[in-house]
Amino acid sequence: MNGVVSARPLFFQFTTLPNPITRFPLRHRLTCNVVEPLKFDNGNPHFPLLTTHPAFPTFSSPNSHLQNDINKNYTRLRIFSGTANPALSQEIACYMGLELGKIKIKRFADGEIYVQLQESVRGRASAKNITAVIPYFGYARADRKTQGREFIAAKLVANLITEAGANRVLACDLHSGQSMGYFDIPVDHVYGQPVILDYLASKTIRSDDLVVVSPDVGGVARARAFPKKLSDAPLAIVDKRRHGHNVTEVMNLIGDVKGKVAVMVDDMIDTAGTIAKGAALLHQEGAQEVYACCTHAVFSPPAIERLSSGLFQEVIITNTIPVLEQNYFLQLTVLSVANLLGETIWRVHDDCSLILNGSALMHCRQ
Repeated sequence: MNGVVSARPLFFQFTTLPNPITRFPLRHRLTCNVVEPLKFDNGNPHFPLLTTHPAFPTFSSPNSHLQNDINKNYTRLRIFSGTANPALSQEIACYMGLELGKIKIKRFADGEIYVQLQESVRGRASAKNITAVIPYFGYARADRKTQGREFIAAKLVANLITEAGANRVLACDLHSGQSMGYFDIPVDHVYGQPVILDYLASKTIRSDDLVVVSPDVGGVARARAFPKKLSDAPLAIVDKRRHGHNVTEVMNLIGDVKGKVAVMVDDMIDTAGTIAKGAALLHQEGAQEVYACCTHAVFSPPAIERLSSGLFQEVIITNTIPVLEQNYFLQLTVLSVANLLGETIWRVHDDCSLILNGSALMHCRQ
């Protein structure tokens, strides 16, 4: 499975085997002898313990996982990490009270990948079930034709994952919802939004001073979900015209941001052209401060220069894509989705509800 998405390979998969064992209670799954893998607060690393004030939404705290919701007919679970994001894999395994499966991955001189599982996963000639967990789905933006002679790469990659043997896919913040329909197997689509919202709620920003901004018209639906959980903050939209791939031009602003703290919301930041030009426009229109929030930090050059240029009070991202050390900057804050993904894996594995406190953790397509 690893490597079928060339831009961002699948980072791990989990398999279920038929032999029943006793699963760790949640309180034990949250208590680890090791500290949580590296996180970053305003560009600086810090190492909080999993048991002390995790910066995650409340549904992934110990009290939110009701023991009577859990299916007592447990089966054996194995998690194997690919090469794209081993740190996140380790965090998820620690949250779940499991150890990463033993696997050997290397590349030959010609670039060919060699993979060998170093422990048994036998259940049906091999693993009984395989779920491909994809924090960042490569080629997600190539989900439709915008002009003639283009092909839909998202469908091609979905077919590769399916034909490789996956029985189910767990993805995080797909660029567009229709990408779920490209898979011929069940897809669970989880959002990184609760993690970011939980962090924003901890900041001392007056609700009257807050405005949520969509950096383009296409992201309005995503941005609209934020005001509902931030004291019904008003919504503004940056209208833009795209003249080519990775090249944008801001035209005008729909909404009022004068004297406000603007929170820009997007699913990913690539070259940061869209969000940087949008931030510049917000400052021109009188915004007091501008925050940038996204799930996937692709950070293609010259993203770091644009994001650290002083336009943003803070750039808030998650660790679905690992950030290289040379890409840290003062305004950067990295939040972890490990608890979110770990909780989702357990609930899917145990056939438990994905609705918590009236809100859905994810969208599902069977």
